[in-house]
Amino acid sequence: MEIRRVAVVGGGLMGRQIALNAAIHGYETKVTDSIEAVRENISVWKDEYLAGRLAKGKMTEEQIAEIKARFAVAENIEAAVCDADLVIEAVIEKEDVKKSVFKEIGLYAPKKAIMATNSSRMPSSWFINSVVDPSKLANMHYNNPALVMKAVEVQQNEQTSEDTVLTLVEFCKKNGKTPIRVRKEVDGLVVSKILGQINDTALYLVENGYCDIEDVDNACTAGLNHPMGPFRLMDLTGVDLALNVRENRYQATGEKPVGYDLLKSYVDRGRLGRKSGKGFYDYD
Repeated sequence: MEIRRVAVVGGGLMGRQIALNAAIHGYETKVTDSIEAVRENISVWKDEYLAGRLAKGKMTEEQIAEIKARFAVAENIEAAVCDADLVIEAVIEKEDVKKSVFKEIGLYAPKKAIMATNSSRMPSSWFINSVVDPSKLANMHYNNPALVMKAVEVQQNEQTSEDTVLTLVEFCKKNGKTPIRVRKEVDGLVVSKILGQINDTALYLVENGYCDIEDVDNACTAGLNHPMGPFRLMDLTGVDLALNVRENRYQATGEKPVGYDLLKSYVDRGRLGRKSGKGFYDYD
């Protein structure tokens, strides 16, 4: 099927970038969030981002005007998804919340619409009973920052149709992304699974006194040619998110994951990363 209209449910850090990326690449796009303050902030952020592209000579005034005309902030899910060909869920990483969101999407989205979750930790099969047509359900995980990072992972579940997968792969390409097809469900998909091993090792080295944070980051940038070390990356994506992943693992297994205590000590002090101005590093 052809995708022309995109709806993103969840206007936080990832959702708003996914939505704007689609609008930049020619798609009629709506984004919504249940919190009014978040919805208001989306428009402010969008204008600031596009103004920055204009100032750097990356876009023209005409291009920006066209993008703004394609981009809308909807007041609720119904208004966002009512005419969508593709709906991307990008709400908080809580299973019950996502299930509720998918059920509401199903009430208002066209039957032809493809449903995708941006989650890298929750496979789309968890939401099969919350959607009308499981064959049109898949994971489509953007990496942060979604406007910059090229890889988008398209993971199918046992009921996802081949047409759905190929449509999402083609959508990624048209959005300037590199699709990574994941042919069966795996915890963390590909990028997060590899990154998780790196982060676990980095946390282990620091938590057990082998290295300090800066030395681990320097080892990855100077020794492995990574663009940034794991601790700076966790600051970028959110120290609280890294802790949340390990809290879920802790609850599932009953075994405290490596790095849990270190991450919790930072979160308890309000050091959540760049978004709070302080994380493993200070950004004030």
